[in-house]
Amino acid sequence: MDTATTDEIIVERALTGDAEAFGELVKRWERRIFALAYGMLGREEDARDATQETFLAAFRNLRGFRGEAKVSSWLHRIAVNQCITRQRRAKVRSESALDDEQEKNAGSFAIPTSLSPARLTEGAQVTYAVRTAVNTLPFELRQIVVMKEFEELTFREISEALDLPLSTVKSRLYTALKQLQMKLQRFGNDAAA
Repeated sequence: MDTATTDEIIVERALTGDAEAFGELVKRWERRIFALAYGMLGREEDARDATQETFLAAFRNLRGFRGEAKVSSWLHRIAVNQCITRQRRAKVRSESALDDEQEKNAGSFAIPTSLSPARLTEGAQVTYAVRTAVNTLPFELRQIVVMKEFEELTFREISEALDLPLSTVKSRLYTALKQLQMKLQRFGNDAAA
C-alpha cells in the first residue's frame, strides 16, 4: 500500500470499480475504529461487531461520501453511530458492560516487563481504576474522552464525527475530565486507607 495515497484517493478508486481499494481503506483504519469502539463499548466482542458493522455501512454508503469531511471523520462518525445503536439496544435488553470482561481486559495496556512485581501491580491497579472511571461516565461524555484521549483525535475531528459544535465537544471533555479527576481521587483515597 502506498502511504502517500490519501484516503480520499482510495475512496475515488473504490467508486470507479477498483475491487481492492476499499480493502486498503479497511486495513488502514480497522485498528483505530476497533479501538474507538472498544473504548466506547467496553467489551471486545461488541467492539469487533461494531467495527465490522462500521465498514459494512461505509461500503454500502460509499457513494454517499461527498468529501465535505475527511474520510477518517466519516468513518469515525459511522463507528460512533454503530456504538450508539449498540448501547441503545443493550439498554432496551437491560444489558450493560460486564465487570468481569472489564477486569479481564484491564491489563490490555502494554507494561514493560522490566518493572518490579510491585510496580506491575500498582500499574495494573491504576489502569483498572482509569478504565473503571471512564466506563462509569455517561455515554455522551465517555465517547468524547475515548476519542480525544485514547484515539487522539483533534477537537475538530470529534466535532465532525459526532456532528456537534466545537464548543460542545470542548465543554463535554472538560466536564468528563473533572468527573474523572473526582472519581480517581476517591480511588486514591480508598487505596490509601
